[in-house]
Amino acid sequence: MEIIFGRNKKEQLEPVSARVTGAIPAWLQGTLLRNGPGMHTVGESKYNHWFDGLALLHSFSIRDGEVFYRSKYLHSDTYSANIEANKIVVSEFGTMAYPDPCKNIFSKAFSYLSHTIPDFTDNCLINIMKCGDDFYATTETNYIRKINPQTLETLEKVDYRKYVAVNLATAHPHYDAAGNVLNMGTSIVDNGRTKYVMFKIPATAPGTKKKGKSPLKHTEVFCSIPSRSLLSPSYYHSFGVTESYVIFLEQPFKLDILKMATAYMRGVSWASCMSFHREDKTYIHIIDQRTRKPVPTKFYTDPMVVFHHVNAYEEDGCVVFDVIAYEDSSLYQLFYLANLNQNFEENSRMTSVPTLKRFAVPLHVDKNAEVGSNLIKVTSTRATALKEKDGHVYCQPEVLYEGLELPRINYAHNGKPYRYIFAAEVQWSPIPTKILKYDVLTKSSLKWGEECCWPAEPVFVPTPGAKDEDDGVILSAIVSTDPQKLPFLLILDAKTFTELARASVDADMHLDLHGLFIPDVDRSAENQTPAMMQEDENSEGPITQQA
Repeated sequence: MEIIFGRNKKEQLEPVSARVTGAIPAWLQGTLLRNGPGMHTVGESKYNHWFDGLALLHSFSIRDGEVFYRSKYLHSDTYSANIEANKIVVSEFGTMAYPDPCKNIFSKAFSYLSHTIPDFTDNCLINIMKCGDDFYATTETNYIRKINPQTLETLEKVDYRKYVAVNLATAHPHYDAAGNVLNMGTSIVDNGRTKYVMFKIPATAPGTKKKGKSPLKHTEVFCSIPSRSLLSPSYYHSFGVTESYVIFLEQPFKLDILKMATAYMRGVSWASCMSFHREDKTYIHIIDQRTRKPVPTKFYTDPMVVFHHVNAYEEDGCVVFDVIAYEDSSLYQLFYLANLNQNFEENSRMTSVPTLKRFAVPLHVDKNAEVGSNLIKVTSTRATALKEKDGHVYCQPEVLYEGLELPRINYAHNGKPYRYIFAAEVQWSPIPTKILKYDVLTKSSLKWGEECCWPAEPVFVPTPGAKDEDDGVILSAIVSTDPQKLPFLLILDAKTFTELARASVDADMHLDLHGLFIPDVDRSAENQTPAMMQEDENSEGPITQQA
């Protein structure tokens, strides 16, 4: 698996023309912009975990049936420091770095002290976020990096802490039709409290319509939820929204703050300070976007680990939400490079299966309902919510599908009832995965797969003026385990899942994580934000779009 996970990738700084076979739809004009780890060795030093690798941006520019590919490393402060030293000198979550041998006991003590409350990396390798007119590479720390989506040039560094008190933030924000951004992060022991903070960034700076004015300084706290533990907050990668509510899962995959504070001195990584507490519960927080307050009822479910929310919506007095759930945190362990490049098939069998689960949460609990009764009256799901003696509600999900990850949907339906999920079919083994279209209504699926091909997260792009939810195309960057086979951009008909075209690239393409499609504005007036159908570009209100 070294060809996929371990080997450093070469940049393609100048656009290279792809060899297109098939026919690209004439309306498809824009840029698929992706992000993921591309460099895992600097000099003689190596990262321990695949998610630690230095961010490599790449893009596919699609215009008039032609495709041009380019890639460029994100020139973060982390990247620059590592390259200058010719070794890893900035710590990542799975790799603790020790910049240089301390010359005396005083400098050594100072080095330890500076890591007690760590200043996290700006190696923004997970996703791309649109904020106003700007685009940012994002990760899960308090830093984001502005980028030029055309040239992939790295621009200024932004610290969320200048605008909102968070030490960590998700790389999966949501957007409303006006382009306002909703995100959330964790504030660690701030004024004696650890809390989960939801914040909103306006699409434009208030009082001005001029381009170039950053709206970040107008960030406002939307809501905050106290952590159940001051020193052991929950890890989370994403959250869900409906038209009126926010869904946050406080799961028993936790960060031990005391262990993190001493990790540098003990010579261990921050990742070793995370643990899954299988004896604990997963708490479901529902926040009303209108009142900006949590629903008072206490909801919980069994212990699980969720990285990706799929979608959520309201139906008959309930919030229904779909997630990809794991029984434990073994997925994170699998992606240590030692596990990926040696005995991968054996190691993968020890990983819990990513499972699509549907939950239903009642917004109003009948005080007269019997203890043990099911409070869910929605007939479209078998999920249940059982009332308990203390007034708490135990939610049990409906299992929809096993073996899928990296879910995407048609974002016009985000926060609303929907039908289709586009995802990677996951078989944690050397067998290549497939791209999957899953119908949550009929429970049927369509698949695309090809020998030696590993598809990236599938991105749905709607046909201009589309009426049907699946009227559009699927874009996925495909890498190959066969060194003789060129990587390519795959374009599928989203309805039939038949191949429309592929654009093969003679370049060193990497397996990425997340990204978005940026339509050419002058050619597609209906699409004003990446991979989204905007019904009312001037509307405001609850957030219902996710990157």
